[in-house]
Amino acid sequence: MTTAPQIEVTISYLEMLERPHNLLLHSPQGKKTSLIRAYKPTVSFYRYLYNTIGEPWLWWERRMLSDDALAQIIQDDNVEIYVLYYDGVPAGYAELDRREPKEIDLAYMGLIPDFIGQKLGPYLLSSIIDIAWSYEPKRLTVNTCSLDHPKALGVYQKCGFTNYDRNVKTIDDPKYNQA
Repeated sequence: MTTAPQIEVTISYLEMLERPHNLLLHSPQGKKTSLIRAYKPTVSFYRYLYNTIGEPWLWWERRMLSDDALAQIIQDDNVEIYVLYYDGVPAGYAELDRREPKEIDLAYMGLIPDFIGQKLGPYLLSSIIDIAWSYEPKRLTVNTCSLDHPKALGVYQKCGFTNYDRNVKTIDDPKYNQA
């Protein structure tokens, strides 16, 4: 069996220690949006969101999980999935992981490629940050990497996240093993 080619990935770890005051909490002008929590989403619906949103950015970790392992995460009472709808159609999602006491991790966030460039990303991020801070955590974290959308790091920083660590790691190219 041939081994997968290796790629280098830079991961930026960010945190927010207090609620920001500059959030964009109104839908971009003229956009008919709804942000709805998906309580205990089905694995198939979650995989649709994760795979569709993550494909251009090589999201692969959740693809490797069995359905049972994935269900244990996404159906946990302390993991919240919020789906952004535009004109009644899923346009993106965000996942808050509240399993650590007093700390919330923004585990995943992204838009379906058809909706990128419509200013929905900053709106979704601001809305999720606002929801996260409603729990009054001591810390809100997120990480992004060099495989993500090129504007991801800047949008996180503009919304109030600051870098606290960064590392470079070498991984198997996720494209190599995709069927």
